[in-house]
Amino acid sequence: MYQQLSKIARKFMKESTMFKVGFNLSPMYRRSTARIQYVSDDLKTVKIKIPLNYKNRNYVGSIFGGSLFAAVDPIPMIQLMYIFKEHYIVWDKSAQIRFKRPAREDVYATFEFTESELKEILQKVHEQKEVEHLKTTYITDKTGETVFCEVTKTIYIADKEFYKQKKSTK
Repeated sequence: MYQQLSKIARKFMKESTMFKVGFNLSPMYRRSTARIQYVSDDLKTVKIKIPLNYKNRNYVGSIFGGSLFAAVDPIPMIQLMYIFKEHYIVWDKSAQIRFKRPAREDVYATFEFTESELKEILQKVHEQKEVEHLKTTYITDKTGETVFCEVTKTIYIADKEFYKQKKSTK
């Protein structure tokens, strides 16, 4: 459903605007309590805010770990899907969250893919047909200095034709 809406919305707005608005309106993402604040025009940078409020405050007064994870979970995969367009298959494969300290204030995360990182991913896909890319996101205070937790995602990226052949042989 979301892919269909995305195709329609692309006719009326920039991809970066669509990314931001789509996530912020999506019931799936809204339940995390996070909101996307910024998306660069090239989609390589996304910034979110997770406010501490009654919807995500846990028993001890900090942000519930599930809200922290849900806020960062979908972004890197969808970011790569938008950047690589429909030429590659992109899937989340696994994730690990490591809590560093309780988040008792609004927290933030920045998702960034550099040009060299994207080139490296594509080079490996061209050579190996499929790769697993590790991407770590830090949930921090507003200054970016205090880290409350880090989430490492393993993202699978494959050549579309290779993936179709692999899938059909199973």
